[in-house]
Amino acid sequence: MRSAVILGLFLLCTSLVRADVYTWIDAEGNRVFSDGAHPPRATRVQITPQINTMHQPDVAPAQVVTKPEPLKKATPRYDILRILFPLADGHVGDNNAGNVIVTAESEPKLHPDHLYRLVLNGQVYGAGSTSPVFEVTNLDRGTHQLAVEIIDVRGRIIERTPTQPLHVQRMTLAQKRKAQPCTAADWGVRLECPLADKPAEEKPSLLPSWLPNLLPSFGGEAKPTPY
Repeated sequence: MRSAVILGLFLLCTSLVRADVYTWIDAEGNRVFSDGAHPPRATRVQITPQINTMHQPDVAPAQVVTKPEPLKKATPRYDILRILFPLADGHVGDNNAGNVIVTAESEPKLHPDHLYRLVLNGQVYGAGSTSPVFEVTNLDRGTHQLAVEIIDVRGRIIERTPTQPLHVQRMTLAQKRKAQPCTAADWGVRLECPLADKPAEEKPSLLPSWLPNLLPSFGGEAKPTPY
C-alpha cells in the first residue's frame, strides 16, 4: 500500500509535462495513479501546472566609467617681454605734438593664440594686436605710465611688463602764440590761433586824414596844419 502511494506521488510530481493523470483503487485496495491505461472507474486528477522560476542573483549596478578629461595644454610662457621704445623715464619733445610710437619685444615670439595690448595710465589703449608696435597720439603734457601685456583670446593676461613713466613736454597755446605770433592767415587755422581770440579789426574812418588836425581837442587849441 505504501509503495503504491509513493508511486502515485512520484507520478503526480513528474506528470507536470504530461497530458492527464488518473487514479483509482485496485482490487487489492491500493490507490493507483497512472497517466496511461486506466479502468473506466478511474478519476481524472486535477493538477495545477507548476511554474518553475529562477531567481537571478543580485547584480550590482554597473559602474559608469567616466572618460578621463584630456590633459590641458600648458600655457606658453615668455622669457622676455619688454618695451624697447620709448625708454623708461624718457621724454617726448613738443615737436612730436604729443605723439609717440611704443614698441615692445617678446622672447619667444608671440604665440598664435595670443595678442599684444598697450596699457596707458592704467587703462587699455586700443584693441589687442599681433603687432608689438602701437601709435599713441595727442598725449597731454605731463607724465604718463606705459605698460605692454600679452593676453590670450579670452582676454586673460599671460605676461605684463613693469609700468614705466613717459614725460611729454608740450608748449601751452599761449607759449606757442608768443613764440610765433598769429597772422591774419593763421586765425582759425593754427590751434593756438582760434577765431575767438582774434582781435577786432579797426574800421576805416570816413573823414580825411588831415581833418582831425583842424578840430580842436577837448580843452586845447587846434593843431596847426603842416605845409
